[in-house]
Amino acid sequence: MTITTKPSSPLCSLKGSLLTVAALTLLSLFYLSLDSLRTPPPPSLSAAAESTIHVPTDEDYSDVYHSPDSFRLNYAEMERKFKVYIYPDGDPATFYQTPRKLTGKYASEGYFFQNIRESRFRTLDPEEAHLFFVPVSPHKMRGKGTLYEDMTVIVRDYVDGLIAKYPYWNRTLGADHFFVTCHDVGVRAFEGSPVMIKNAIRVVCSPSYNVSFVPHKDVALPQVLQPFALPAGGNDVENRTTLGFWAGHRNSKIRVILARVWENDTELDISNNRINRATGHLVYQKRFYRTKFCICPGGSQVNSARITDSIHYGCVPVILSDYYDLPFNDILNWRKFAVVLRERDVYNLKQILKSIPQSEFVSLHNNLVKVQKHFQWNSPPVKFDAFHMIMYELWLRHHVIKY
Repeated sequence: MTITTKPSSPLCSLKGSLLTVAALTLLSLFYLSLDSLRTPPPPSLSAAAESTIHVPTDEDYSDVYHSPDSFRLNYAEMERKFKVYIYPDGDPATFYQTPRKLTGKYASEGYFFQNIRESRFRTLDPEEAHLFFVPVSPHKMRGKGTLYEDMTVIVRDYVDGLIAKYPYWNRTLGADHFFVTCHDVGVRAFEGSPVMIKNAIRVVCSPSYNVSFVPHKDVALPQVLQPFALPAGGNDVENRTTLGFWAGHRNSKIRVILARVWENDTELDISNNRINRATGHLVYQKRFYRTKFCICPGGSQVNSARITDSIHYGCVPVILSDYYDLPFNDILNWRKFAVVLRERDVYNLKQILKSIPQSEFVSLHNNLVKVQKHFQWNSPPVKFDAFHMIMYELWLRHHVIKY
């Protein structure tokens, strides 16, 4: 018997071909996937471009900050979004808009007035502003010999004029407005406008708890005596052989006690007056380089430019000033790079400083070097400098304003 084979149908041949193609496709995709795991994708930026991008390291956000992660994230958001409107009113040739000068112990006020105009944060559109800057400068008034009584009238009339002319004050009763002053008389000058004292953010160099300073509303402005006479110190602990140093006027109770108790001590270098320039060139500044701990008592106000001098020259500051809301206190952990004491501790000052182990001093000194950039003004401003830290403080406060 002859067996005949039935030829396969065209449909079956087509199905077989499709299955073969599908199997080959899956196999190809499998090998391509393996290859992509072995070979990194091509870079989206050239090596030269990548080298210009600063990637923050753990060193940038060390334990000198209360919350390093929060600081990193909030700072980046601030740089992207924060906008400030500067009221254009007021003649720059008188008391408004521009700084008096960028030198001396009130330079911080001048630098802020200049930096805000140089920065990315300024907007010419008030509708997109988060905060409003009231650009009246008591330091310029002081420079022109304006009497205190006249200052209060000038400030009052200027603020009242802004309130009447623009709609922005009344949205929050001034809670989204701020002013900046470093001169001692500046805070008093704004007493002519009680609504500014009560409602607006005060950025001041004399942030004392016992004179109506409100830490969660107001901002402590670091008093920086620029330009610095000598380069920054740091990473030089082996050269620091003097235990403690202070020299200055006895213009406060704590300074009088400090001088009386320790002036003749052999381990603490305490002078009952400023060092006479006749003794040599920059003798005062050079002593910061040789000292481990620089004593910073409050003067006529709670603040002192000696604190930022100490930070700049790498000398661990010893804060002897009650009621002082230290600059950037809600961002920086001052106890990581300074010794913070009560004024009554002055009687035990030497014992306290001598009890600090060398290893702890080295840690304080090293951390001090990390924060130096935060207490330096620049023109134009530089990332993480004093201007940006003040802007960060303002950025934090704008979040609590209710519209």
